[in-house]
Amino acid sequence: MDRIADAAPGGPVTDASPQNPALDTLPTEVRRFPPSAEFAAQANAHPEIYSWAAADRLGFWAEQARDLITWSTPFTEVLDWSQAPVARWFADGRLNACENAVDRHVAAGRGDRAALIFEGEPGDTRTITYADLQGEVSRAANAMAALGVGTGDRVAIYMPMIPEAVVAMLACARLGAVHSVVFGGFSAEALRSRIDDAGAVLVVTADGGYRRGGASALKPAVDEALGGPVDALGPIDGRASTVKHVLVVRRTGQEVAWTAGRDVWWDEALAAASDQHEPVQVEAEHPLFILYTSGTTGKPKGIFHTTGGYLTQVAYTHLNVFDLKPDTDVYWCTADVGWITGHSYVTYGPLVNGATQVIYEGTPDTPHKGRWWEIVAKHKVSILYTAPTAIRTCMKWGEDIPARHDLTSLRVLGSVGEPINPEAWTWYRRVIGGDRTPVVDTWWQTETGAIMISPLPGVTSAKPGSAQTPLPGIAAEVVDEEANPVENGQGGYLVLTEPWPAMLRGIWGDP
Repeated sequence: MDRIADAAPGGPVTDASPQNPALDTLPTEVRRFPPSAEFAAQANAHPEIYSWAAADRLGFWAEQARDLITWSTPFTEVLDWSQAPVARWFADGRLNACENAVDRHVAAGRGDRAALIFEGEPGDTRTITYADLQGEVSRAANAMAALGVGTGDRVAIYMPMIPEAVVAMLACARLGAVHSVVFGGFSAEALRSRIDDAGAVLVVTADGGYRRGGASALKPAVDEALGGPVDALGPIDGRASTVKHVLVVRRTGQEVAWTAGRDVWWDEALAAASDQHEPVQVEAEHPLFILYTSGTTGKPKGIFHTTGGYLTQVAYTHLNVFDLKPDTDVYWCTADVGWITGHSYVTYGPLVNGATQVIYEGTPDTPHKGRWWEIVAKHKVSILYTAPTAIRTCMKWGEDIPARHDLTSLRVLGSVGEPINPEAWTWYRRVIGGDRTPVVDTWWQTETGAIMISPLPGVTSAKPGSAQTPLPGIAAEVVDEEANPVENGQGGYLVLTEPWPAMLRGIWGDP
């Protein structure tokens, strides 16, 4: 099934993609990198998982949901496909996403484990344990509730890549509110359109963040998106908004315009809030978040994901695709939480699995081009998940830069976001992975919610530049324009033939 791996996300499978000329050599790529016997022996996943999932797909997913997720009300029905193409997974179960990501680890005696290791671009650092995170998220949830946020309300989050962004997402989940994270690099108009479409009642932002050696502002874009300063008659530009309050994190210390009665400092609100909060139990199909994708036509579309199925699949894929050992691994995904990768493989998957992970605010070349490798060495990162563009950029900078740092802690490397050409794949493995680490090239997208096609590092004989085969529990095929399966090596369209737990439930406001 290597032909599936040669698919470019969002398009047909072809022998050589004109949009990715670096992939021209992929059809003739013959190199394979099997897992070492030592790695295979300790791997979370084993070859039998494929036959198990193929023989009993629903039973397979039910067991993942029971093993990996804590339910306040256990589910009895696995899949309701009666309203296809909308699937309902574990629909009669109840749970809370934040409780699964935080509280249960503290209750299990792992409160002292580091949850987030933060590296700010200027060099400031913070380590937040699971117990710390529980207290901070509880205070944030209480602060949001005091501002009128309740179950089902939407909250827009427009933040730099700092721990408070993750805390805000988890606080929403704790309340049963629906978060809509907007990438901090988007314009005020883009932010406004997403706030309006979601009907957000609260915006969580920061005065600014650090990027490429300097402080950049965020709060002014929020003010502009909400119509400028507010006077007694409402927004200065006359535009109404559903937003009642703006919570502002002090990150850079820069001065910001202030609207009394609407704007609230994050630190002051949390200082006044209790660190005790009972997570709200919601149905498995309760919306967890909205994430806007530009799509190919028209205005941005609010893809929404629900709770039970999404958590199940991101936990399962994070555990198996990266061979996570929560007691010993240090994981780092370089994605921003403004994208789906940051939702699934920064906020939810790693924390549900009880992982220790690194969060970095800045860019790979600030203050120098070895910044990433400095962080890997400093924190002994063992799993690294990043994008091919970043890998190719590091290739251009030269092998001598990573060679200055001790990268021997790395044991699994991942690629996400776009196809990776064989040359970048082999460089990544050889230079960053010491010519020994498995590379997992992952295919998925905002709509799928979680990784769909990828090698399993202890099972798959890896092919450079190829995501290779659907994961256990995923049914995918390559077909022609008449929906007939094509022969291996032929071009066609990548189709997913069965529902999966993390699949989108629709477009917000237009299901």
